[in-house]
Parts: sequence; structure tokens; C-alpha cells
Amino acid sequence: MSWNEPGGGNNKPRDPWGGGDQGPPDLDEALKKLQDKLGGIFGGRRGGNTGGGSGGGLSGSLLLVLAAGALLVWALMGFYQVDEQERAVVLRFGKYHVTAQPGLRWNPPLIDEVVRVNTTKVRSVSFREIMLTKDENIVELQMSVQYVIDDPNKFVLKVRAPENSLQHAAQSAVRHVVGDTQMDLVLTEGRAKVAIDVRDRLQSYLDLYETGIRLSKVNVDESKPPSQVQAAFDDVIKAREDEERLKNEAQAYANGIVPEARGRAQRQIEEASAYKEQVIANAEGEAQRFSKLLTEYKKAPQVTRERLYLDAVQGVYANSSKVMVDVEGGNNVMYLPLDKMTEKSAASGAARRLQVDSNTMRELVNAVAEQMARDEASTASRRGGR
Repeated sequence: MSWNEPGGGNNKPRDPWGGGDQGPPDLDEALKKLQDKLGGIFGGRRGGNTGGGSGGGLSGSLLLVLAAGALLVWALMGFYQVDEQERAVVLRFGKYHVTAQPGLRWNPPLIDEVVRVNTTKVRSVSFREIMLTKDENIVELQMSVQYVIDDPNKFVLKVRAPENSLQHAAQSAVRHVVGDTQMDLVLTEGRAKVAIDVRDRLQSYLDLYETGIRLSKVNVDESKPPSQVQAAFDDVIKAREDEERLKNEAQAYANGIVPEARGRAQRQIEEASAYKEQVIANAEGEAQRFSKLLTEYKKAPQVTRERLYLDAVQGVYANSSKVMVDVEGGNNVMYLPLDKMTEKSAASGAARRLQVDSNTMRELVNAVAEQMARDEASTASRRGGR
């Protein structure tokens, strides 16, 4: 017979726990037993007649344990770590208390508020603006601003949204600087100066607002005219490049011509100086020669005159290829073809050059004079015979 079959003739199910004829356990009785056990653990009294005292002991001990646990959790929640690149701004009841340095820190939670700020990270903000230049042209600029948080106290407490304030101040600074600059400078070589001026002005704004931000760098990423006038601006850029190219070519030509002209001028100056020195030297030499000839002339006038005459004749004959000699009182003229004589001498294989010195000239003159005298004497004798 199974455990749940009726038995004993009373048609009641049997208790599987061996309770015999007992019915199902009472739920209230079970809860009361559990309450008595818990009351005994926390210092209460057992027994069904002490329900009021057991409930009071249970309530007080439980509150004490819960309070101790909550205090422990609250204390553990106060520990926090500040990294090396961070600073922690501690607010006590909403008011600035202290700035915590890197390390393990503890502050009472729910009383102090800790705001950790990274002071070494380089942050960046970019924006694009269309604005007017000083010459009333429109340009489009894209700029990026790099910055770090220099003073975490000011960054957290002085300004509600410091990064938004940074962007607004940057736009204001850019408009001020570009509005005081010509369009050509903004679009070409003046971009670096625009970035420097914007950085200085923007830093002054941030210091005035006490944002605690220190700028690292301001870059002009792009500067261009609006798309509506881009084609015309490209033509202007091309013309400017052509102008620069022509200037460079002209400068290269000048660099080649000017030194050459200066060299020629210097050469002419040197030649003129050399000619000057030569003329002065010749003049001084002629003067000294004349002085010496004068001294010799005073010593022997006849010899000196003959010497001067021969030198003059030598100079004349040296430059002439034909000589005609006439004798006083005679009718015949002697013609000496020196050029033919020279050619004949060269044709005969003479290797030496015809040179007329003073001795040769003297001998030649004497021979010519003697020949002419003999011819004159012969002619006179023939006339006398008749």
C-alpha cells in the first residue's frame, strides 16, 4: 500500500513524514518558529509567549547591523585614485575645498564632490568660418586650436562651459584678425602671421574669462575664396605665378648680365690705368732721353746730329718699301725697290730677315752718294769734251 493511500478505515491520507493522522503544517506556526530562531540569534527570547520582546530585539540589532554595513560601504566609496596626468578638484558642500595631487585619495562621499581633470592631454577644436577681409573680400577659413588645461580650478569653477567659450572666443579672434588683413595675405604667405595673431588674441580672451586653458598651437588648415568666385581667383593666382616667374627670369638675366658688364667695366678701367702708366712712363723716358741727348749734343754736336739724322732715316725707311734718292746739282734720281729686293731674297731661300740698322743704312747712303758723284763727274767730263 502506498503512502498516500487511505488507511485505518477513516479515509484520510497518510502523512509522508510519518505524522500519522496529523494534517498539513500550519504556515503561521512555521513563521513563528523562524522568528523565534532569529530572535535567539540576535539576543531575543524563545517561546511563544514572548513575541513582543523578540520583535523588539530583532528590530534593534538589525538596524545596528545595517547601520554598520552602510557606514562601511560609505567609507569604502570615499577612496579614489588620481592618475599622474590628472588633478582632482574637491568640492565640499558645493564649495571649493582643495586640489588633490596624483595618488590614492579619500574624501567623504556625498559630502565632497571630486572632479578629475586631465592637465596634460592636448585637446583640439576645429571650426570653419566665412568672413570679410580688410579690403572687403570674402574668404573661407578652416582653423584648428590645440590647447591644454593649465588651471583645473578655473576650468571647473569659473566658466560653466569652458570649451564652448573657447570656440566662441576663437571665432571672435579670427574675425578680428582677418578683418584687419588683406585678402592676398590671408590666402598666401600671410597665413602664418594670421595664426600667430589669432593665438595671441585668443589667449588674452581666455585669460580674461579665467577659463584655465592654455593654448598650444593655432593652425590655419585651409584658406580659400568662396566657391562662387573660385574660377576668377584661380585666374588671379595663375597671373600672380606668371608674374613671379617673369620676375625670376629677369632676375636670372640680370644676375648674368650685371657681373659681365661689371667685369668689362673693370677691365676697361684696368686697361685705362695701364695706358696711363704707359704714357707717363714713355713721357718720362722721352724726357730723360732728351736730357741725355742734350748732354751728349753739348759734348759733340756734329756726331749727335748725324746720329739723330740716321735714326730718323732708319725709322722712315723701316716703314717704306720704296726709296728714291736725289743728289743736289744732279738730274738723275735713283730708285731703290726694297720690296722687290726683299722678295728676291726670300725666293732665293734666304732664311734671314732683312733688317736695316744704322751701320747698314750709313753704308747704303755712302754707296749711293759715291755712285751719284761718279755719275755726275762722268757726265761733266763728257760735256767738257764736246
